[in-house]
Amino acid sequence: MDSTTKTKTKQETPADWREYRRMRVYEMHKLGYTQQAIAEALGLSQGGVSYILGRVKEGGEEALKRRKSPGAKPRLDEQQKEALLAKLEQGAEAFGFEGDVWTTKRIAEMIQEEFGVRYHPDYIGPLLRSLGWSYQKPVVRATQRDEEAIKGWLEEEWPEFKKSPK
Repeated sequence: MDSTTKTKTKQETPADWREYRRMRVYEMHKLGYTQQAIAEALGLSQGGVSYILGRVKEGGEEALKRRKSPGAKPRLDEQQKEALLAKLEQGAEAFGFEGDVWTTKRIAEMIQEEFGVRYHPDYIGPLLRSLGWSYQKPVVRATQRDEEAIKGWLEEEWPEFKKSPK
């Protein structure tokens, strides 16, 4: 490779191969290649080349650049999100749940009742994180658990088990 050959740096390289291909279609078009020649060279259909050139005609070279998808429209607006935070602060018992622990399932139920919007419990975590909250995972313990008996066993019997054999 001689010194006159220009190589692309990382900064000049397009974000993805589709963007590169769109840019290459436009460059070849400016050089005077026919749509058929461009299509054959880049492995596209003539319709694909025509579509890309139409994008350039409508929006200029900027229309060829990669754009991030905006994603789905949020189900709760900003005021509803603020109201949700206020309701979460009231505690789960205020909404008829036993125990004052918010779980994703409980929050999803409360959102549906209060706002008429359905969320899958798996999406509650990301929703809460976007609001600066996190859901609580309940500690599963037996209802007949005797804390005093456990404490006594740990203090009296456990040390005997820990002793090394003689």
